[in-house]
Amino acid sequence: MFRGSLVAIVTPMADDGAVDFAALDRLLELHLQAGTHGIVAVGTTGEASTLDVDEHIAVVAHIARSVAGRLPVIAGTGANATTEAVALSRAALGAGADACLVVTPYYNKPTQRGLVAHFTEIARALDGPVILYNVPSRTACDLLPETVAQLAVLPNIVGIKEATGSIDRARAIQAVCPSGFALYGGDDATAVDLGLMGAQGVISVTANVAPRAMSEVWEAIFAGDHETARRKDKTLAGLHQALFVESNPIPVKWALQAMGLIGPSLRLPLTPLSPDKTAAVRDALQQAGIKV
Repeated sequence: MFRGSLVAIVTPMADDGAVDFAALDRLLELHLQAGTHGIVAVGTTGEASTLDVDEHIAVVAHIARSVAGRLPVIAGTGANATTEAVALSRAALGAGADACLVVTPYYNKPTQRGLVAHFTEIARALDGPVILYNVPSRTACDLLPETVAQLAVLPNIVGIKEATGSIDRARAIQAVCPSGFALYGGDDATAVDLGLMGAQGVISVTANVAPRAMSEVWEAIFAGDHETARRKDKTLAGLHQALFVESNPIPVKWALQAMGLIGPSLRLPLTPLSPDKTAAVRDALQQAGIKV
């Protein structure tokens, strides 16, 4: 089971826009030293939507080789065409990923029946674990609890990243799914609440800049020390908000650049953080005790 603080790692870019694998190695080493519990590659935060297929799989393969089994690697492999999601998922597992994180199809707005068919076909085509990913604010598609329950009975659909930010939604999923089905927070601001309800972890943006603090929060949750978990998370509350002052991953990439860990590049149509937003991110980093 994948559990704890699972970083939704950024994909560093060089000045010419190419993937900066040297910077990626620095980030991976940071997470290995800080106690991060797993790496989620080429998801939303990893700019999967601006990588071509070869780059996408190259990043997964590089991460898998670099961590060399020391951390689990979960690859974002969603697409709005089922055949494409199957092909991408197979390639990611073949490149060394331990599981696939598959977002709901975006733009074409399938019905709930269509979502069942989509994820069923993907799961049956793969030999590895599948984690569903629901983020309707980005996809215009909402995976409802009763639909999740239908999918949760498939042997290799092992959990869901629930990124609505709704505690009630998380409770509804827990109520209708088998006890072994994993719930992962997809919203840093509410992730501790989910953890105290029994979620297995968070797929975190904040963990990019505060990996040790995030891992300590989840270690406290697993130890049953709820007071410590909430106290440590409170120091990160500003980051949970500030890293979304513009579309993710714009603010977190600015923060990592300010920390001296990566260069400034994003790929269009994403653009650097607006100057009037930098103070909010800088203040949140400083409040969390992070030097910039």
